[in-house]
Amino acid sequence: QAEYPKAKEAYMKYAKLVPGDKQAEVQINACDLVVEFKANQTRHLVTNVDQINDQVMDMAPMFSDRKDSRLVFGSSRVGSSDDGIDPRTCEAYMDLWEAQMNKNGTWSAPTLLVGEKINTGDNEGTACFDERAKTMFFTRCPHVSKQDLGCDIWVSELGGKSWGEPTKLALKTADSISVGHPCVSGDGKFLIFTSDMPGGFGGRDLWYTTYTKKGNTWAAPINMGSEINTSGDEMFATFARNGDLYFASNGHPGMGGLDMFKAAKVGDEMKWESPTNMGSPLNSNNNDYNIVEKDDKNGYFTSERKGVKGENNKPDIYTYVLPPNLFDLTVIIAEIGTPNGKVADATVNVTGNDGSKWVGKTDANGSVFWDKKPNGDRYINENATYTIKINKDGYHEEKKGASLTTVGLNYDQNFVVEMGLFPKREIRLPEVRYALGSWVLLTDSSINSKDSLNFVYELLTEYPGMVLELSSHTDARGKDAANLILSQKRAKSCVDYLVLEKGIDPARLIASGKGETTPALYKDPVTGVEIRLVESMINTYKKTDKTKFEFYHQRNRRTTGNVITLDYVPGQPIPGREVKPEVTPETQIKPKNP
Repeated sequence: QAEYPKAKEAYMKYAKLVPGDKQAEVQINACDLVVEFKANQTRHLVTNVDQINDQVMDMAPMFSDRKDSRLVFGSSRVGSSDDGIDPRTCEAYMDLWEAQMNKNGTWSAPTLLVGEKINTGDNEGTACFDERAKTMFFTRCPHVSKQDLGCDIWVSELGGKSWGEPTKLALKTADSISVGHPCVSGDGKFLIFTSDMPGGFGGRDLWYTTYTKKGNTWAAPINMGSEINTSGDEMFATFARNGDLYFASNGHPGMGGLDMFKAAKVGDEMKWESPTNMGSPLNSNNNDYNIVEKDDKNGYFTSERKGVKGENNKPDIYTYVLPPNLFDLTVIIAEIGTPNGKVADATVNVTGNDGSKWVGKTDANGSVFWDKKPNGDRYINENATYTIKINKDGYHEEKKGASLTTVGLNYDQNFVVEMGLFPKREIRLPEVRYALGSWVLLTDSSINSKDSLNFVYELLTEYPGMVLELSSHTDARGKDAANLILSQKRAKSCVDYLVLEKGIDPARLIASGKGETTPALYKDPVTGVEIRLVESMINTYKKTDKTKFEFYHQRNRRTTGNVITLDYVPGQPIPGREVKPEVTPETQIKPKNP
């Protein structure tokens, strides 16, 4: 009745009266789990198949053809093969009916399954078929006055368009035992069924038997074990498309009555383990059972929840659909080497292995976003892989690209891909310091210059085709020639660290001393105006603003990088750059006093 707090209280009282009862423990646990099931519902959409259902019992649908266009199910509706009334249900005795899906996707009015002595004055239902849809197994429950007769499993072969006279499988040792709810393997030689025969774990259990062609017999039934069965009821087994096992149980923790569970197949064995509750909304506080897959997102099952035709909680056939997962994509492009530098108006090309492709432009924040197309379709779809390429004039072409995939994802995902472009100009690198007049990398309590150069190492590692010119700059104080020599040695120190200590190919690095020849371009954070930090401008603050005077000189003392190419191949000439013998400032400048 979905009154879980009251149910838990009642179970706890019962557990005190009957200590050790495992089902009491299971149901107490279930009363807590149901809150979690409802809070974490799956995305399945469940609908009553009112084209098939009647005001009576309609249950246990199963596809009866290889195209999955016909459903066979049990029903106690008017028009059955016998006009008797079952005293247990006050409805007609149940027969096997069949409905066919029309070309427009709707179900035809159900008709009695055509066959010789398939439907009788007894109850028939819960059918299954081999993969050829040529052999049918079904349940028949006889009713004879004053006799305790259990159900049996019968088998019939298809002849033309009609099912032949069935024969009963010899699976039980006493007439009072029930066997039913058959579930057969594709080859028709492995049969799972429900039974209350002795040797089980209590209630009704799932058992199995195998067919022996030599003797044309079915082997003695074997219980499927405690991994599947409980002291409650386990019933209505069916196979998933991937070989997993579906079944219904009121012995495993559930939401009330029979719940549907899925057990994973173990390798190539006919064995299953670790059953899990299929959760809400597939399961409800009423009986839910006999799920059959059409594919991995669609199928049918039986439920006794209230529905279009099920106002009196009688079993109806329901369909479920798992909507596609929803994906969207945001691409954010930054300028490498520029803190918080976002690249606006960059071109983003996306190509999918499903044949899709589209192009977008980044906005002022360097980002572009896609979710739905104008017609409602999604840009990013399930089971697809996408490649992202970016470019913009004034930047090196980014050939490596990025990729994302939705293959194997069974949940919604907001993809955010961050990418970078190298400008065709110098980029400022993390600060590298040296002692006054020295070219030795400074490492002390104030800075670890090697850590700063590790940023360069990571760039070179991430972009294996990169050739980078490392330039060292000085401020304008001191003699030009001396500054040029010092800056060259400092640039060489950076290269030596990356080559000798980090293992970078020396052909990928160029040391360049700029001295004071290239003043930095500085953007005032207040005015937003860019100014070139030339010596004459800086000197205007020498007496009026000592702090700003030193700050501007410090901005000129820097290490910068200039990407020469991203297409370097080891052993090949650097594209676009003529290879010449290295000319250092020491060979260019002759000392005045040799």
